[in-house]
Amino acid sequence: MKKLAGKVAIVTGASKGIGASIAKHLAAEGASVIVNYASSKNGADKVVAEIEAAGGKAQAIQANVAKKAEIENLFTEAKKAYGKLDILVNNAGVYEFTPIESVTEDHFYKLFDLNVLGLILASQEAVKYFGPEGGNIVNISSVVSTLAPPTGSVYSATKAAVDAVTKSLAKELGPRNIRVNSINPGMVATEGLESAGMQEGEFRKKIEADTPLGRIGQPQDIAPAVVFFASPDSSWITGESLVISGGLR
Repeated sequence: MKKLAGKVAIVTGASKGIGASIAKHLAAEGASVIVNYASSKNGADKVVAEIEAAGGKAQAIQANVAKKAEIENLFTEAKKAYGKLDILVNNAGVYEFTPIESVTEDHFYKLFDLNVLGLILASQEAVKYFGPEGGNIVNISSVVSTLAPPTGSVYSATKAAVDAVTKSLAKELGPRNIRVNSINPGMVATEGLESAGMQEGEFRKKIEADTPLGRIGQPQDIAPAVVFFASPDSSWITGESLVISGGLR
């Protein structure tokens, strides 16, 4: 029997990259998946089509999870689609590396509104929809929460906040049988990394040189750990942050 048979999951920011891989892995283990996207409808539809072609169930729903009203609509539509909710994966996020001289209020709020506030508001909404048997929240953080590279003061701060939120919510929600864990990836080859101009060049070479396993990650390196945290295999694990970075610290 599949590990997530009969379960319903929402994956935010699932139209590409790590989120898309997570959605496909959850579906492969039997979950019905809401593929959330902010702007890339074509990407989300492609993920849904791939899941359905493999025999799974999925539906794409648009929502900017930095906005409370859109979060509420996302969960309402998810319940209409599948009747319940068991798993929330807070994957949507934005990253920008900016020297301290260039940090602005807009830069700060852009990152914190999505990476931290959006994650908290989505978790708040999920708690309303989880049944009496509880639920699972998996937050996608980053190794930068502790590695804290140069020019990453704001981005690293958002991910350090995600780690703190994870631990706090795990303690708060544990009595309701809601488990909360985070996964902290290292550098992963995604469309976002490519568009930021960081997938090739000296930055990548330095990261790989500092990584014991000698390469950057792929989305499929991250997704199986989400399945683990969302499944009964981790039924006595909560409040943990799992670093998946090829050994980079």
